[in-house]
Amino acid sequence: AGKCGACGPGYPSPLEAMKGNLPAGPREQLLYLPCIYRNTGIDIPDFLATVDVDPSSPHYCQVIHRLPMPHLGDELHHSGWNACSSCHGDPTKTRNLLVLPSLISSRIYIVDVGTNPRAPKLHKVVEAAELSRKGNAAFPHTSHCLGSGEILISCLGDPAGNGKGSFILLDGETFEVKGNWEKGGKIPALGYDFWYQPRHNVLLSTEWGVPRILAQGFRPEDVEKGHYGRHINVWDWSSRSLLQEIDLGPGSVPLEIRFLHDPAASQGFVGCALSGEIQRFHKTPEGNWAAEKVIEVPSKKVQGWLLPDMPGLITDILISLDDRFLYFSNWIHGDVRQYDISDPKNPRLVGQVFLGGSISKGGAVTVLEDRELQDQPEPCVIQGKKIPGGPQMLQLSLDGRRLYVTTSLFSAWDRQFYPELIREGSVLLQLDVDTDKGGLAVNPKFLVDFGKEPGGPCLAHEMRYPGGDCTSDIWL
Repeated sequence: AGKCGACGPGYPSPLEAMKGNLPAGPREQLLYLPCIYRNTGIDIPDFLATVDVDPSSPHYCQVIHRLPMPHLGDELHHSGWNACSSCHGDPTKTRNLLVLPSLISSRIYIVDVGTNPRAPKLHKVVEAAELSRKGNAAFPHTSHCLGSGEILISCLGDPAGNGKGSFILLDGETFEVKGNWEKGGKIPALGYDFWYQPRHNVLLSTEWGVPRILAQGFRPEDVEKGHYGRHINVWDWSSRSLLQEIDLGPGSVPLEIRFLHDPAASQGFVGCALSGEIQRFHKTPEGNWAAEKVIEVPSKKVQGWLLPDMPGLITDILISLDDRFLYFSNWIHGDVRQYDISDPKNPRLVGQVFLGGSISKGGAVTVLEDRELQDQPEPCVIQGKKIPGGPQMLQLSLDGRRLYVTTSLFSAWDRQFYPELIREGSVLLQLDVDTDKGGLAVNPKFLVDFGKEPGGPCLAHEMRYPGGDCTSDIWL
């Protein structure tokens, strides 16, 4: 996957990726997911699962390989590539290594998925001490490959667990820590996700919270104390300096940020977890950056839950490669939504499906007031299994027709909000997407149950394909 003769990894453009004009074609056959045991009471290492998602395979919907990490308690989380479509013009580069930061231990694992894609093996471990010594950074989160061949990783904090929105640069060949990406000056108080757009000389980053606070679980009073984020941070790409902080309001907690895939685009979207808003960010005629709310998921008035007002908790968003549809998950309410963003200022809801969540009929929560639904949704049952947790991480097939969903957010928060995830493990589901008019439907034939793992129930998180996907590839 990802080879085309004289060019480098990936595809020349997002639309070419969508068509799959390479020998491998657009249909994903394997999927890699980190599986977490931290906070589950099971004392074994996290592992990288390889799942067969080829419907013609005898192993369809099965975990065909498990690569355990050498240490306990890492909290594997998100992943990226050593090379992607940002290196497409460089024939010396190959997308053959998965970069796997650990959110809690601060180790970064480099995994060889090129030698045998069906049985990845550990290539290198970058120790937390390296991040600390060379960058005073810890809690690595998002990893993106750069056109330079380097790897850029955002961090949530410093080694003491305080918030600090800095970045680490890795050499793309040796994976040595080169130091901080930012060139001194002001650094945001918090870090999380990021996306870069070199044609506009910009990198935008978001803010989750103070690592030592959020690692213990969620407490509403920590939001009031300012321990959670509220800004999109605007960086000058070439000088690597912080230019602007766009305030999205108290209690917004902006998490995943996505530019439109068109490399010339000067706009995109960010999901604000706690305020339940999707904000559209854009470059203004004056040359600075601004944001406006374009979608709001209203809180529901409830009984039998942590708070009387229940937010949707938007935890993941993604955009189809043709920049036509925006998808996001409400981890607490339990729904995945599809919006037509042909007019980015006015998104239209065209698909919605409930996959578990906290307001299903027959559960502990009673909804007293709901601005969106007439009734509480039915529980989601697939192949006789009632789905635990709520929809969280999303990944879309390159052709836009299949949306994969996992149900674990972060082990400490899983344990707090969905204790059944700790007992039963999370699941991997697939939604069929109508790419014509819009629409989502659960695929009843697809279920990977991580409650049945040999080591006991575990928490599966973010998904990657060997050939690249909608959230790892950036085009220059």
